[in-house]
Amino acid sequence: MSVTSHALPLEGVRVLDISRVLAGPFCTMMLADLGADVVKVEEPKRGDESRQWGPPWAGQPQEGRSAYFWCVNRNKRSLALDLKTDAGRETARRLAARSHILVENFLSGKVGELGLSWPQLRKVNPGLVYCSITGFGQDGPYRGRPGYDYLIQAMSGLMSITGPVEGEASKMGVAISDVLAGLNASTAILAALRQAEKTGRGQQIDISLLDCQIAALVNVASNYLASGKPPRRHGRQHPNIVPYQTFRTRDGEFVVAVGNDRQFTALCRTIGCPELAKDEKFATNPARSENRRELIPRLQQAFEKKPKSVWMKLLSQAGIPAGPINSLPEILDDPQVRSRGLVKEIDGLHTVGSPLRLSEAQMRIRRAPPRLGEHSREVIEEWLGAEEIHAKAQRRREREERKKE
Repeated sequence: MSVTSHALPLEGVRVLDISRVLAGPFCTMMLADLGADVVKVEEPKRGDESRQWGPPWAGQPQEGRSAYFWCVNRNKRSLALDLKTDAGRETARRLAARSHILVENFLSGKVGELGLSWPQLRKVNPGLVYCSITGFGQDGPYRGRPGYDYLIQAMSGLMSITGPVEGEASKMGVAISDVLAGLNASTAILAALRQAEKTGRGQQIDISLLDCQIAALVNVASNYLASGKPPRRHGRQHPNIVPYQTFRTRDGEFVVAVGNDRQFTALCRTIGCPELAKDEKFATNPARSENRRELIPRLQQAFEKKPKSVWMKLLSQAGIPAGPINSLPEILDDPQVRSRGLVKEIDGLHTVGSPLRLSEAQMRIRRAPPRLGEHSREVIEEWLGAEEIHAKAQRRREREERKKE
């Protein structure tokens, strides 16, 4: 991909990030990757909780950068600010007045106690795009409840459709509800920012993990709404598409993903069973779905005759999607992933970079995930001016004088 400009789309956009852990930081990292100046506000002593969610660590444990923290906080600056104090809250309000975007993930209603709610800040910054990320949203009977990814996976119905057919409901191996909320938040923020640029009016964005996860059930939710039949687990199979699943070969398992009838005909020819594609019970996807219990064993019998590497080569040549069930070491060392440059190096450590590719902007890691409070002084000087430094020094002197008295 040729890049004709080094400018990033969000250069000059200021983001005040008072979120923590995953959904909010994931959202603001996407904005930072696109060039926004993201200032991460953290408690002075502890910082973001995820800093201590190790091992493993990115660097030394005392630096407070766990691998968890490392994965969602690149390209940001850290400002240590105590929002429990009047001075800290006042500084945050002044920073918000100079921001284009604010992202928070406090429990619904709690941010108002800090004087940093949307109704409070819109008075000093009418153009502010204010994004609130919570487990259940800003209204409804669950509005005040904390919402964690595991809980949301369970409540949303995702776990009920995940796992083996006869086994227990399973959670996904990654905090997918948080990631989806972060993605939806960044999309909504960019839309609201565009509108604010045209109208001068900001707005509050209400992102709920539960809403995002239910929306991400897509065809499974639609199947139920259309049929009235609750979905069941299909294990490694697909509820609507057949064959779209894992098969055993002579030396291991692999995945075959047949997306249409033409591919099914090619599959049958490749595995030496052309008659299956001509059988009216299997000729179309609706028919295959109805008769999967008869079809799948016949396909399985054919696949067991050769190693998976042979099948993957043959199916690829026939234009049929197929691939291995990779471990993380295998996929991160895969030639396609290496060619795309998805694994990046920061300060001698590796991380997964942004998946966004823009023809007119060079996506790059400009800053390593920050140490706690690493950029406090420079952020205050840039955003609020040198007088804030003097004001802080004056407050310090006043505290010292009061102690002497």
